[in-house]
Amino acid sequence: MLKPILLVEDDPSDLELTLAALAKSQLVNEVIVARDDQEAIDYLRCEGDGRTRNPGNPAVILLDLKLPKIDGLEVLETIRSSDTLKSIAVVMLTSSREEQDLARSYALGVNAYVVKPVEFNEFVEAIADLGVFWAALNEPPPGSTRVRRQPASE
Repeated sequence: MLKPILLVEDDPSDLELTLAALAKSQLVNEVIVARDDQEAIDYLRCEGDGRTRNPGNPAVILLDLKLPKIDGLEVLETIRSSDTLKSIAVVMLTSSREEQDLARSYALGVNAYVVKPVEFNEFVEAIADLGVFWAALNEPPPGSTRVRRQPASE
């Protein structure tokens, strides 16, 4: 069974664009959407609305930095402080080019920090490239399932 991708994004426009870009990359993994920090944490801890989800961790978390209640850095800190969650690949997906956000993300153990391009086609391409990276190039920790792509139609 393929592991899902957890997308943590509160902005409806960015959410729609990200989902479209992931679809374009032909990933066959289910994409789970959390619209704020609490939804994400509940899903990861199998609490609240996440208590009925399938067992196991997502293959990767695409995490927005600027969330409405607590920011993505605090979500990342929660993930990295948990023995059962700390091995999940986390990609910070943000519009912030602030050096302090970048530095703190890496200090807390983010796997990648991707600044969302402003131009639509660049945004779609960046997200599709992320999907391809995690699907084809990244080696997941031992015992986890690789993210898979459908073969391109000819």
